Amino acid sequence: MNTGVISSRYARALLKYVQETGGGERVCAQVRAYLASPDTAPRKLEPELGKFIALLVSHGRMEYVRLIFTSFVRMYYASIGVKLAHLTTAVPAPDLADRLKGMVEQKYSCRLVLDTAVDPSIIGGFVFVIDDLRLDASVKRQISKIRREFVEKNRRIV
Repeated sequence: MNTGVISSRYARALLKYVQETGGGERVCAQVRAYLASPDTAPRKLEPELGKFIALLVSHGRMEYVRLIFTSFVRMYYASIGVKLAHLTTAVPAPDLADRLKGMVEQKYSCRLVLDTAVDPSIIGGFVFVIDDLRLDASVKRQISKIRREFVEKNRRIV
């Protein structure tokens, strides 16, 4: 069976379950914490999440847990009208994060949950990901683009 189908079906089932029980925010927070650092398991699972993981174990679907949880977080935020975005910068840039958040919230008339990360390997600039849109304004990408263009032009000469 297709892993995308499996993850979306189980994520949809978890979403429906937490909507019925009213524990969506708690479960989503715990799932996001797990996705951020999978090596550290929470001391006590939310009851809904504990039952869901038991279901995954009984059906032999634990290998898909990261995909299922990622799909669940996306579906949960979409169900409450929140967009999830990720901003990576070379150095901490809280002003940029605030400006981007304000622009997106104004454009889409929704609330935005913005995760930020610092990655010095991008040298400068930023990478902003929201939904399926990726805006890569990093120096690393620009250097690789120039390098690629340089190689292409020099191959024609030789």
